[in-house]
Amino acid sequence: MTISPKKILPHILILVGFIVVALAYFNPVLGGKEIYQNDIVQFIGMSKQQKDFKEKTGEETYWTNSAFSGMPTYQLGAKYPHNYIKKLDLALRFLPRPADYLFLYFVSFYILLLVLKVDFKLAALGALAFGFSTYLIIILGVGHNSKAHAIAYMPLVLSGILLVFQKRYILGFLLTAISMGLELVANHFQMTYYLMFLVIILGITYFIDAFKKKILPHYFKSIGVLVLAVILSIALNATNILATKEYVKESKRSKSELTINEDGSPKEVTSGLDRDYITQFSYGITETFNLFIPRIMGGGNGEDVGKESATYEAVRKLGASTTDARDFAKSAPMYWGDQPIVEAPAYVGAVVLFLFVLALFLVKGRLKWWLLGGTVFSLLLSYGKNLGFLTDFFIDYVPLYNKFRAVSSIQVILELCIPVLAMFGLVRLFNNLEKKEDKLKALKYTTIITGGIALIFLLFKSSLFDFVGVNDGYYRQNYGQDFMDAIKEDRKTIFTQDTTRTLILVLLSAGTIFMFLKEKLEEKWVITIFCALILFDLVGVDRRYVNNDDFVPGLVMSKPFQANAVDKEILKDTTHFRVFDLVSGPSKPSYFHNSLNGYNAAELRRYSEVFDWYISKNNINVLNMLNTKYIIAQDEKGNMFPYQNDEANGNAWFVESLKRVDSANEEIKLLDSLDNKRKAIYTVPQSNVKDKSLNDNFMLDTLSSIKLIEVKPNYLNYQSNNSNDGFAVFSEIYYPKGWITLLDGEEVAHLRVNYILRGMKIPAGKHTIEFKFDPDVVKTGSKISLASSILLGVLLLGGLFYDFKKQKSA
Repeated sequence: MTISPKKILPHILILVGFIVVALAYFNPVLGGKEIYQNDIVQFIGMSKQQKDFKEKTGEETYWTNSAFSGMPTYQLGAKYPHNYIKKLDLALRFLPRPADYLFLYFVSFYILLLVLKVDFKLAALGALAFGFSTYLIIILGVGHNSKAHAIAYMPLVLSGILLVFQKRYILGFLLTAISMGLELVANHFQMTYYLMFLVIILGITYFIDAFKKKILPHYFKSIGVLVLAVILSIALNATNILATKEYVKESKRSKSELTINEDGSPKEVTSGLDRDYITQFSYGITETFNLFIPRIMGGGNGEDVGKESATYEAVRKLGASTTDARDFAKSAPMYWGDQPIVEAPAYVGAVVLFLFVLALFLVKGRLKWWLLGGTVFSLLLSYGKNLGFLTDFFIDYVPLYNKFRAVSSIQVILELCIPVLAMFGLVRLFNNLEKKEDKLKALKYTTIITGGIALIFLLFKSSLFDFVGVNDGYYRQNYGQDFMDAIKEDRKTIFTQDTTRTLILVLLSAGTIFMFLKEKLEEKWVITIFCALILFDLVGVDRRYVNNDDFVPGLVMSKPFQANAVDKEILKDTTHFRVFDLVSGPSKPSYFHNSLNGYNAAELRRYSEVFDWYISKNNINVLNMLNTKYIIAQDEKGNMFPYQNDEANGNAWFVESLKRVDSANEEIKLLDSLDNKRKAIYTVPQSNVKDKSLNDNFMLDTLSSIKLIEVKPNYLNYQSNNSNDGFAVFSEIYYPKGWITLLDGEEVAHLRVNYILRGMKIPAGKHTIEFKFDPDVVKTGSKISLASSILLGVLLLGGLFYDFKKQKSA
């Protein structure tokens, strides 16, 4: 049985259309330009050393010395052997970035709606509504690529799950295993974790439906098939998952051993991130309406209000030139919501939300309830500290919830659910035309609800809202009340403009459906009109925040940092040392030097604590033990200069005493006063060290020495000479897994000293000490990935053969 070309041709045309639309939106990529993404620029700085090492040697390093004084590269784009699911992902993302992610948004959502048996024309319309949802475009603009990557595969995962529940077990198993494998490749476990919540809601809804229909055996059979598919998908990503699992225990996402703050006050002890850090970006309850009206809360922190604005005039009155006033007006502080920073509103679309509300009246059954449940659930959790009792419950009792920050980002779930249900509103509209009166009633209620909200806001905005933001006190103090009055006036202006815009779109949407129900418009014209309205609505808002102005020549992104005179001067020094940059951004130092700085949301926990306690305060004692030879600072005139720290301890040194302390609290507190050139401290237990083997004091010989003679990111070679048994401290960051220590070729143990460094006992005489980073987790994970990839290939071929035989016999 062959597939008819007539059936497949529309889908091919739709896919080609998605390519065209993705490239059209990000059209500068056709000219070789790249979008400037700040997070990616920081990533490039962090990963430069490992990239250079790979280009020079052909070998992948899983450790870098260039960021945070040293850390694994597991979260810095490390490449693993036999990661074939990653190769499939790269093949799917064949378009220039970020058009590749937009294309994935479209295709993944299109497949989901096809699996839900939506006509291909409405499926394409829904894909556009999902892909151009403002938040999904904004994250591409700022460089949250891994987040966009994970979101793009979410609908595909749901497609596989739904196929299994539709009793298409083999196809559903294969699609779930592959799509979930691709989801995990994205390496944004927060988004995958949020997807799990939506899957649980779907599972509960389908369980209730199966119980009512007395088809529980099919339900549990489906669950079993899906569990096997997820296990296979995890195995396909074994190396990354195992490495992340290992690393997270040592990162600041895990429980701290400290029970005190820097000032000595009690510290909230959690198994994850601090509660305030988790809920820092909590969505305001009133902010809910910017899903429907884009700039109801002012839009983003920096909005272009133009030369005709009250803000522009206020800045001019303060004495600014026309150029300076215009520059300020291009990024005026319009946002007045509860969050500290917002790039842009999380706008789902007035037209899409209108159709969503219509669907609430027209759609019945389990589909409606799991989509509505996912929408409400994600919205409530996005409120964070503004709905404290619910958020606190999840932080305290729901596993892994406290590992992730920025709770407002859970809204990606509603941004997926709303357009699905919206398209089903149109499906029900076009079906069962004999129920026209019910549809007219649903249209009336929908128009009253959506149009009424917009109208009420327009008529009563001054009494409903104060247009005062959390940062307004700063502007009032520095620029005066007249300036703040101008800001509030512009906030009211854009509030009125966007609310009016939404009201018009609601009326146009309602009018289109009314004309259809009165048989004045055919179905194809309704789809065409809604396509035009949705694109006008969403793309119009998206282009305010991500447009051609954000693109730069490709060279700017491939080499985002240029060495200045200070960098060039430091680079003349070919010894092994670290640099602490007090002037440049967090990742620029890592691009050129072995840096104390860095940019990552999950750096090593102990290092992060030392950084907050001491490094950020320029504590010279701690800087010395980290072998900080250069400090980049500014003089009184603002000129940069490299301060050479002649007191830096060097790469390794022998100490005369080793003191055991009883707690992490005591160990970190002593770093401030510790004479770390002569003494070292440690705590026990440590898994790889027997406390009994350590002496308290060691004889120091003035002729004793320990020198670093070879250095690579993943390898260090030292030569020591000491007439007595000694204890050496190495100015390298301690990490409990992966580092192999060799003494004259024989493996020995080393331990953590001075809270974050490595130390080991070295017998008298001349010796060679080597540190090799050769993590077992990569070896084990790669074997699992290879075996699972072979298994998937066999199952895929077998499934296709079985399906072919089945169709042939049919």
